[in-house]
Amino acid sequence: MNSEFRNLDIGDLRIEIPIIQGGMGVRVSSFGLASAVSNEGGLGVIAAVGLGEEGNVVGSDYVVRSRSALVDAIRKTRALTNKPFGVNIMCALTNYEDLVDAAQEESVDVIISGAGLPLKLPFLVKNKETKLVPIVSSARATKLICSVWQRRYNRLPDAIVVEGPLAGGHLGYSMEELGDKKNVYLDKILSEVLLVVKDFESPAHKIPVVAAGGIFDGEDIARVIRLGAGGVQMATRFVCTYECDAADNYKKTYLSAKEEDIVIIQSPVGMPGRVIINEFVKGILRGERVDFGCAYKCLSTCDPLKVNYCIAKALFNAARGQMDKGFAMCGSNAYRINKIVSVKELFLELVERARLSLKRL
Repeated sequence: MNSEFRNLDIGDLRIEIPIIQGGMGVRVSSFGLASAVSNEGGLGVIAAVGLGEEGNVVGSDYVVRSRSALVDAIRKTRALTNKPFGVNIMCALTNYEDLVDAAQEESVDVIISGAGLPLKLPFLVKNKETKLVPIVSSARATKLICSVWQRRYNRLPDAIVVEGPLAGGHLGYSMEELGDKKNVYLDKILSEVLLVVKDFESPAHKIPVVAAGGIFDGEDIARVIRLGAGGVQMATRFVCTYECDAADNYKKTYLSAKEEDIVIIQSPVGMPGRVIINEFVKGILRGERVDFGCAYKCLSTCDPLKVNYCIAKALFNAARGQMDKGFAMCGSNAYRINKIVSVKELFLELVERARLSLKRL
């Protein structure tokens, strides 16, 4: 049993505080939030999804603008911090390979990839300086990724994020699994993933496992560290910080949310997603075709003929504060947030409580 609150080492990359800020699209976690988190010793993360969605961009223009906007966000982050930071790139994006190429060309420290299995990621990233971190929701997915990467590319993940069912964003679980939390609880999945990782890592290549999904406070951090996690990934707590890149109306949605306002919807990404209910969400749950028009062709898993709303538009509108035309994604504990704080204040709270909790045992 681990009882130490210590650095998170991802290969030869040292993260001083073992907290990764989860990537939040569209434009919720960009250079402002990512740089602030990294400056406090954690790993700030830019979400690559949706950066090209602006105005009347369509087709190939969207792809070009997405790459350009990601490069711009990376460079702005680097201008604001000299600490390591990462980029989260969803596998389901049609321009996934182009965005990965842009990230490695800019020598990003870490690429985190989920919303699907990033089986080709080592093929796309030739250098070993950029650390590769897949997001998984099961031991089975962990074994598959490690096996394929090792066999095809002679490479293993530099770390693994295991995401439980209480997470925000897009969830790697079925609607049925999300309704049966006893069978998919984070601690259980974390323990199973740790066992799989032991079969692949060696003294020369350790693979830290980072726990995510429902991590809210220092006690949660201490709990998963005691189970063997090398650190945590948190997203929801960082929304209500001054440095978060989302509009104030987006943050106010969190502050006013009650527990019963947090619901699961089916996303055009092809996965369930946890959101804060509003009139827009009520409309799509009724099956209404809401403000639809596929301008971007951004998701390989989205069929515009079958879905009843454009998630790219909805999230882009929400990030700008137009909550009547979109919605806020969130983790299961979003309703527990009651004020906006600085990233520095949040880190001080999380670190102090995690250390105290670990010392008690």
